Amino acid sequence: MTKNLVEELRWRGMIHDIMPGTEEQLQKEMTTAYIGFDPTSDSLHIGSLVPIILLVHIEKAGHRPIALVGGATGMIGDPSGKSDERNLLTEEILAKNVAGIKNTLARFLNFDNGKENSPILVNNYDWMKNFSFIDFARDVGKRITVNYMMAKDSVKKRISGETGAGMSFTEFTYQLIQGYDFYHLHTAYGCKLQMGGSDQWGNITTGTELVRRMNVGKEVEAFAATCPLITKADGSKFGKSEGGNVWLDADKTSVYKFYQFWLNTTDEDAEKYIKIFTFLDKETIEALIEEHKQAPHLRVLQKRLAEEVTVFVHSKEELEKAIAASDILFGKSTADDLKSLDEQTFLDVFDGVPQASVSTEDIKEGLSMIDALAAKTNFLSSNGDARRALKESSIAVNKEKVKEEYTITANDLIADKYVLLQRGKKNYFLLKVE
Repeated sequence: MTKNLVEELRWRGMIHDIMPGTEEQLQKEMTTAYIGFDPTSDSLHIGSLVPIILLVHIEKAGHRPIALVGGATGMIGDPSGKSDERNLLTEEILAKNVAGIKNTLARFLNFDNGKENSPILVNNYDWMKNFSFIDFARDVGKRITVNYMMAKDSVKKRISGETGAGMSFTEFTYQLIQGYDFYHLHTAYGCKLQMGGSDQWGNITTGTELVRRMNVGKEVEAFAATCPLITKADGSKFGKSEGGNVWLDADKTSVYKFYQFWLNTTDEDAEKYIKIFTFLDKETIEALIEEHKQAPHLRVLQKRLAEEVTVFVHSKEELEKAIAASDILFGKSTADDLKSLDEQTFLDVFDGVPQASVSTEDIKEGLSMIDALAAKTNFLSSNGDARRALKESSIAVNKEKVKEEYTITANDLIADKYVLLQRGKKNYFLLKVE
């Protein structure tokens, strides 16, 4: 192989544990490697960007990536890193989640594209659904001792009562089923490497062990590597904003909010994240870090990080819309700029701005500026205050300055239901027509 994948991932800070011989295997030949995604939701959030990016790096380095969606393991729930038993999902919800994750993954990996190292998408339910409990207990359970399984940290902590209220047999079997996935992919696709987050090391090494024990007498190879779990410099959880998880689907997290999440990272985090979440080369990243250190107030690191990740997850067009939406708050913009925003982005941009409702009738008849500013909304404290502000030319409707004689009509509506009032540069107020 011309590109050393492990070396590439190491300088990016994306290697946590690696089994001896893994780097040599990846240098020797095109290697098939897999990462699993459990369908706990019908979408993936930015914590899942790391394994997705790992799969893309695998393909870029000339190896063959397999993305596994855990239709079977999702029925059980991974105990790794969890202090309590997961709630079991219904088959209907699980099927919806599996379909959603497949759609999300297909945005980043061009499956079955005809190339020798074309990415592959699999669902472990396909080979587990007809496996009887007795057959699994005989053929697989016989190969791994309970002692071996109990030595894993994720099991030890739960059984010792360190965390949670113990562990059910269901969750105890999880590592064995995940281990069988590795064996199946090893047999069906010649897969030799499993990767994942550092909390998966126990499950992954059970897989490498099972591959060897299911092939006694044969010369087989199975390797493991994990990446660190991403954290913020202040110790708070990565991937969460004030509104909860930051998702990869625009219907769950708007592109504007997604872009803002990366734009608002700290200097320390931006320096780490730009290596992990972008495909910029080492020379470019080091130059950006140096440029940022010379003038931190320009936030060149955060801007480039936000741009690169938004294009990767959404598109260049969506990035441009997010930047335009950001400029509405901080730059010069017009009523047309505001009206070009979809409703969700408009609400995201003006999230937290005070608002009042006016009736459709008010707008049909034409809403006077005094009513809009004071009488019907209390944006300003009194009609007199409203008149003074209008005389001072400090009032804008949809970013355009107006006088007292101006009347708000249906032509002013943004997304057919909002009008943006503004006093001065930063004092905003929303009228909602109901």
